Amino acid sequence: MANGCDRREPVVDALATNAQELDFRRTSEDREGETTARGPASQTSDDASSQPGKARSAGGGSFLRKMVYAGLVLCLSGVIALGGGVAYYASQLPPLHQLTVPKRPPNIAILASDGSPLANRGETGGREVSLGELPPFLPRAFVAIEDRRFYDHWGIDLMGLLRAAYRNLAHDGGLQGGSTLTQQLAKNLFLTQERTVSRKIQEAILSLWLERSYSKDQILELYLNRVYFGAGAYGVEAAAQRYFGKSARNVSLSEAALLAGLVQSPSRLAPNRNREAAQARAERVISAMKELGFITPDMARTALGAPAEIARPKAAGSANYAADYVMEALDDTVGAIDSDVVVSTTLEPSLQAAAERVLVNELDAKGQKFNVSQGAFVAMRPDGAVTALVGGRDYATSQFNRATSARRQPGSAFKPFVYLTALERGLRPDTVRTDSPVNINGWKPENYDRGYRGPISLRNALALSLNTVAVKLTMEVGPQAVVQTAQRLGITSPLQADPTIALGTSEVTPLELVGAYASFANGGVGVAPYVITEVKAADGRPIFTRAAPDDAGQIIDPATDAMMNAMMHNVFVIGTAQRARMPGWPMAGKSGTTNDYKDAWFVGFTGNLVAGVWLGNDDSTPTKGVSGGNLPTDIWHNFMKIALKDQKPVGLAGVAGAGQDPRYANESGRGQPRQRTKRQKNFFERLFGL
Repeated sequence: MANGCDRREPVVDALATNAQELDFRRTSEDREGETTARGPASQTSDDASSQPGKARSAGGGSFLRKMVYAGLVLCLSGVIALGGGVAYYASQLPPLHQLTVPKRPPNIAILASDGSPLANRGETGGREVSLGELPPFLPRAFVAIEDRRFYDHWGIDLMGLLRAAYRNLAHDGGLQGGSTLTQQLAKNLFLTQERTVSRKIQEAILSLWLERSYSKDQILELYLNRVYFGAGAYGVEAAAQRYFGKSARNVSLSEAALLAGLVQSPSRLAPNRNREAAQARAERVISAMKELGFITPDMARTALGAPAEIARPKAAGSANYAADYVMEALDDTVGAIDSDVVVSTTLEPSLQAAAERVLVNELDAKGQKFNVSQGAFVAMRPDGAVTALVGGRDYATSQFNRATSARRQPGSAFKPFVYLTALERGLRPDTVRTDSPVNINGWKPENYDRGYRGPISLRNALALSLNTVAVKLTMEVGPQAVVQTAQRLGITSPLQADPTIALGTSEVTPLELVGAYASFANGGVGVAPYVITEVKAADGRPIFTRAAPDDAGQIIDPATDAMMNAMMHNVFVIGTAQRARMPGWPMAGKSGTTNDYKDAWFVGFTGNLVAGVWLGNDDSTPTKGVSGGNLPTDIWHNFMKIALKDQKPVGLAGVAGAGQDPRYANESGRGQPRQRTKRQKNFFERLFGL
């Protein structure tokens, strides 16, 4: 220019477009003039510094963008990590398309002869029930206290999980809370009870599968039948029976609330141990139900005013011993059980209760004095139908069933097999043998009283339980013949065919011995004791029906059986059972006592009932003078007084005079002898040889 301030416009050489020749880096000069080089809106650095808010705003925006970015990265990483964790723990489960709900362990409901519940057996303690069988407020009680959004969520309650996570962050311990009913069911069906992150993730996966595979009502029904209530009860039916002695179909609102509250902590809230805590929890359930509109305020007030009452447990002894016997018989009858069944039995509740009461009362009253701690009782009909069975003094203390499994020496209670063998070889009740000392290769058995009576009829020798005569008869017919007779009548325990068999030295069980006596009572028909009459599936489908009692036909000639019954009746007339006779009732039986008073027995029968008692100690220590003629006879008599009350007397098989026995029943019924007519005298002299 003319003024000397020549200004040249920048020219870009077209040949200098090679990227290697271009340099766009800022220099110090560029930074100094940075502001002025920005066009029309440019301003000086002083102007920029005069507006610090804008500069800081630009920097703050950059920080916020960085934080958002970092958050997104963290979230994405978390999602990826969570997805990886879920995938890993899901891989530890069976493939979901192959998953099925495991079958519930079968329950065996055992019913008495009148259809009343006797016991439940199986892992669950009660049968499975459907929602339709239950009162509507029962399932609603569980929803109200355990999962109030049950019908709204899809298996996982996110709010519940967040609440549980907060609690676990604030307190030490494993994961707690937040589980829906579906999650609880998933845990019960498929998982262990451990509280770990891995188990919680698997629980969530399985919950989603359950919700996809089943309806809400199906899930709730499964839950109610699987959840644990303590005391060995799985499912509401088992729990209702355990705590209230009734079916879940019949529980009240207050009872339903107690059950619903119990599942949170079955041990801590067990109503039979911590009634106050259980009731407080039940009140919370009722309040929750009212809040959700499941029940009306009036229903809530009524339930709160009438708290649930815990039923006293049934007799722990006899019911469980009898149920154990039923389970043994069930295995032989129908084999393995894979679904719920109902078993009808021959057990009669009144006789079962009477048997337990008379046995336990006698042991409580006299056990310490006589040093006897245990006993067993069996009663059955002459056809072998078991009506009562008690296997010990207290089932809670010992579950060993002495009625079916304890083999003990029967002593003189075995002698009827000796006399039956002799009668079958041609001897008669009035046949005479000599009561005198016996010596068999150095073995010298003696009578109970150490005395001898000389010549005596067989009927009186049996009634007086003379050992010498029984041994002589055994040697006369042969020990092996006696063993065969006992086996024919149903004795299955091993028997030693030697002279001592006459005195009952081979061990038998009470059930065996009473079953053998049943053949005497029924006229000589061989029977096998039985307890099951019918087995049905839970839906009523018949599985087994006993058409008729199992019997071996006529195993004793009726005439011979009549002679045996008359001889054993004489035990009540002049023998060891005189204290057990009942006015008007012809009875027959035999007592038994072993060496050192280790075992004491009495087995007796009428025309319609057979019963036997054993007393002793499990370790075979001697009692203090317990013999078949005292405590066992008393127990038998006390039972018969209850069992035969208000019944018309039934005669002994084959024995005339089926009604009142003129030998010891007077017209007042006090059991004292009365004068007989000449005709009666002649008949009974011929019959009894007296």
